[in-house]
Amino acid sequence: MANLAITSILEKMTGKDKDYRYMATSDLLNELNKEGFRADADLEIKLSNIVLQQLDDAAGDVSGLAVKCLAPLVKKVSETRLVEMTNKLCDKLLNGKDQHRDIASIALKTIVSEVTTSAVAQCVLVSLSPQLIKGITSPVTSLASSLSDDLLAKATVEVVRNLRSKGVKPEMTRTNIQMIGALSRAVGYRFGSHLGDTVPVLINYCTSASENDEELREYSLQALESFLLRCPRDISSYCDEILHLTLEYLSYDPNFTDNMEEDTDDENHEEEEDDESATEYTDDEDVSWKVRRAAAKCLAALIVSRPEMLSKLYEEACPKLIDRFKEREENVKMDVFNTFIELLRQTGNVTKGQTDMNELSPRWLLKQEVPKIVKSINRQLREKTIKTKVGAFSVLKELVVVLPDCLADHIGSLISGIEKALSDKSSTSNLKIEALIFTRLVLASHSPSVFHPYIKALSSPVLSAVGERYYKVTAEALRVCGELVRVVRPNIEGYGFDFKPYVHPIYNAIMTRLTNQDQDQEVKECAISCMGLLVSTFGDNLRAELPACLPVLVDRMGNEITRLTAVKAFAVIATSPLNIDLSCVLEHVIAELTAFLRKANRALRQATLGTLNSLIVAYGDKIGSSAYEIIIVELSSLISDSDLHMTALALELCCTLMADKRASPNVGLAVRNKVLPQALTLIKSSLLQGQALMALQNFFAALVYSANTSFDALLDSLLSSAKPSPQSGGVAKQALCSIAQCVAVLCLAAGDQKCSTTVKMLTDILRDDSSSNSAKQHLALLCLGEIGRRKDLSSHAHIENIVIESFQSPFEEIKSAASYALGNIAVGNLSKYLPFILDQIDNQQKKQYLLLHSLKEVIVRQSVDKAEFQDSSVEKILKLLFNHCESEEEGVRNVVAECLGKIALIEPAKLVPALKVRTTSPAAFTRATVVIAVKYSIVERPEKIDEIIYPEISSFLMLIKDHDRHVRRAAVLALSTAAHNKPNLIKGLLPELLPLLYDQTIVKQELIRTVDLGPFKHIVDDGLELRKAAFECVDTLLDSCLDQVNPSSFIVPYLKSGLDDHYDVKMPCHLILSKLADKCPSAVLAVLDSLVDPLLKTINFKPKQDAVKQEVDRNEDMIRSALRAIASLNRISGGDCSLKFKHLMNEISKSSTLWEKYHSIRNE
Repeated sequence: MANLAITSILEKMTGKDKDYRYMATSDLLNELNKEGFRADADLEIKLSNIVLQQLDDAAGDVSGLAVKCLAPLVKKVSETRLVEMTNKLCDKLLNGKDQHRDIASIALKTIVSEVTTSAVAQCVLVSLSPQLIKGITSPVTSLASSLSDDLLAKATVEVVRNLRSKGVKPEMTRTNIQMIGALSRAVGYRFGSHLGDTVPVLINYCTSASENDEELREYSLQALESFLLRCPRDISSYCDEILHLTLEYLSYDPNFTDNMEEDTDDENHEEEEDDESATEYTDDEDVSWKVRRAAAKCLAALIVSRPEMLSKLYEEACPKLIDRFKEREENVKMDVFNTFIELLRQTGNVTKGQTDMNELSPRWLLKQEVPKIVKSINRQLREKTIKTKVGAFSVLKELVVVLPDCLADHIGSLISGIEKALSDKSSTSNLKIEALIFTRLVLASHSPSVFHPYIKALSSPVLSAVGERYYKVTAEALRVCGELVRVVRPNIEGYGFDFKPYVHPIYNAIMTRLTNQDQDQEVKECAISCMGLLVSTFGDNLRAELPACLPVLVDRMGNEITRLTAVKAFAVIATSPLNIDLSCVLEHVIAELTAFLRKANRALRQATLGTLNSLIVAYGDKIGSSAYEIIIVELSSLISDSDLHMTALALELCCTLMADKRASPNVGLAVRNKVLPQALTLIKSSLLQGQALMALQNFFAALVYSANTSFDALLDSLLSSAKPSPQSGGVAKQALCSIAQCVAVLCLAAGDQKCSTTVKMLTDILRDDSSSNSAKQHLALLCLGEIGRRKDLSSHAHIENIVIESFQSPFEEIKSAASYALGNIAVGNLSKYLPFILDQIDNQQKKQYLLLHSLKEVIVRQSVDKAEFQDSSVEKILKLLFNHCESEEEGVRNVVAECLGKIALIEPAKLVPALKVRTTSPAAFTRATVVIAVKYSIVERPEKIDEIIYPEISSFLMLIKDHDRHVRRAAVLALSTAAHNKPNLIKGLLPELLPLLYDQTIVKQELIRTVDLGPFKHIVDDGLELRKAAFECVDTLLDSCLDQVNPSSFIVPYLKSGLDDHYDVKMPCHLILSKLADKCPSAVLAVLDSLVDPLLKTINFKPKQDAVKQEVDRNEDMIRSALRAIASLNRISGGDCSLKFKHLMNEISKSSTLWEKYHSIRNE
């Protein structure tokens, strides 16, 4: 039946009326798309012939439909028919009439992309490749991604041979070069092995092409650009050559001699401008601009893919690029600007977090070029075309982001450009926005005094921009006004610059926008923020205007869309040192804010707490206790461990309320009834830390100071909160530490007498040796430690002996609490207790580990507080620590290493040499311990050890090639810490260290051993921890030393093998892959195909049937982590050229569970 229908359709398809033909072709398409469609051999021939015939139909819409028919037809006909069709099309393509070639190429492309099985693909390839290589590029490249390596090699060799042979027509050569570029784009890194043949040929063509063969040069440069992006690893040896080539062709302009006077003074340019553009050279025939454009793009590819060449690029490419800002062809000029912006961005990427500027760092080199950049850009800002000016502002914008204070000496010369861009009649809104964004960035990043001479010139165009009709211009202008307000009056004294003439014009401009209701939300928010800043900065000069503008701000608090911005604006006004008179609105504001504490919007509650705090500090006397009580009731519901940041803000506000001396006793009572129970619940949380814990300590201190709360009741409630309850069991260790810290703060706040009675009570608990109630003893020890650290307890006789008694306890946690307490008590009085601890370590073998922990507490506290030790103590401590370096117990070695590292912060001159000597010790444990000690001595803050260790650090880190795995791991951990905290210590060593580090990521067979456990054998991989540490180290290096890591040599083979390794190694590898996809997308794209298999294996892995819950959860985490990496890969533009990756995404979308997880991860 179906075949009858098809036969009638085929008859109609050959009719004379084009509408009939169109409808019939459409019907055929529907038939072919049906699931059950089958064709016999006879029908196949008819179908394929008629569809090919329709391709040449005179009516374009019919031939278009015929192409669509090809896609389903390919899947429904036999292999021989398919090859026959492709051959016919190929013939049409190469030998047909011009008007039929286009549709034939589209048709061929359609067929090739629809081929499903590899067997058919091979047949099509074998018949097509030779014909196409002779003819055209496009379909070969769509085939290329499914070519096997040897066919790819054949195709490439053929093309290169054609390129090398001398007698080929020029257009064939051009086509072949295009073909090479397209091939490398299609197959990515797989083309790498052929670069040795192709790059020299292309460079040769570039340099030796005849003068008028610009296209040849353009295609050669485009092919080289493709190599740089797609085969970053294999191209590295040609980078210098390509750099010189692009720089040469960046200014390639054979038909134009640049004899304009470049360095005419900036002033007399204005008059010349019109004559200049009148005599400007134009020539429609001249296509040399294409070569310059291709060179600029090729250079941009080099900059993006080679962070390690930055310093070289600054020396060689930067001056040339700045010089080419004068390019006469506008499209090319935009590409030159974009290339320069890429250079600036790469500088920002590479030097993120670095502060020092030595003479080789890219930032320093960029700083030297700033005067030239500004001079050249100023010239561009005087050009007539809008596009050029927008490009120039983009360059300046990026420059200020990368080097925030670099334009201080050049502001004067840039002002006229900004002014002109904002006030010129011909300026578009796009140009105004760019100019305003640049102005805002420049005002925010330089010191205010730099701008004072130019405020007059700047303010009027900015204020007129506030009145613009287009909302984006207005919003940006308002943001600039905010910066302008700060600059005009940087401090309250305001001396040195008369800001008064600007107050009212700025106020009027903003007020007009603030009162206007019918405008965009962005404009409303900017106007509110700006008014807040204005009132807080010029409030003393706006007294008459305050009754008009403050109610408008209060009104904006009532509107759901603008209330958050208005709340923040009041916070700014409240913290103003001018003590602005808010009496007309204060009561209303407080009432509104109190109501906001109930709202669901977290950001609003957070801002409200901050604003209330500021208002109560500044205007507490005008608010009154009844309002306080309402606020306290609202506050109590915000205190919980589910949102610690909010809790901290709420507790800080509580302290502010209690600290107000004028408040009535009822306030203290309200706090005690409402907030204290919440605080006592919070203190039991094991999540409590950081700012929230500090706020809680201050809260208890404030409670003691507020008159009507008794110390004893508070202490009792704190201590009893540590009792284990029948419902929830015991209290977590973290909670006990929090309670102890609060007890210590409470005791100190209550005064000496209360403090000493508490200490006596705590020591009594320890003396009553009721070993049954261990939680009580545990807490008592922690409390003694916390109090002892803050106050000298030597007046309590024998307290150290009482604490050391607890070392005998059968409970581990009590032993560790005792060692903590002993160390902290020693901090309170070093001269008395330190010798005691050292003496004990020498004499008490069994208690060594605990006593070393006590010593560690002492040393760590001293290194944080920058205190000094006596020389004799240091000698004793060192002798003792070095004796324990070789201990068999890893715990002891780690404590020793931390002690050594922290002493090194206090006494670097003694320690660094002592540690260095031991790097060559015959005992592996000693070598490992001193390297870990160095790790502990590299902290984030600048320390005096830095310059001492800088020349010596290589002798520690080079132990990464030690024969002992413990030492190697120690060196990797130290390298990781250095890369995170002080990257400049190791920058110079990386070329030598990286290959050694990469070597640690490989699975070493000699470290895998089998343990015979009788009934079954267990495989132990001793190298696992080392590999995990090595990958984590690379992850850190990508953040701090991106310019040194050559990502393409790391991804394959090292990262690829890590993605297929053990669970612990895969996790950091997924993170690294996400980071690389974000920072070096071109290097990842180049090898994307080879990374797909391990990722696919990971997301499809199913744990065994009898796996325990822990294993199932770990596997879930791993799948999510792999999907996170895949989501990052999917964000790379150009990733869709990898068929394997497309296949991976299809697999994910087919599986509902995977797709759900992927979706939730993507929306995180």
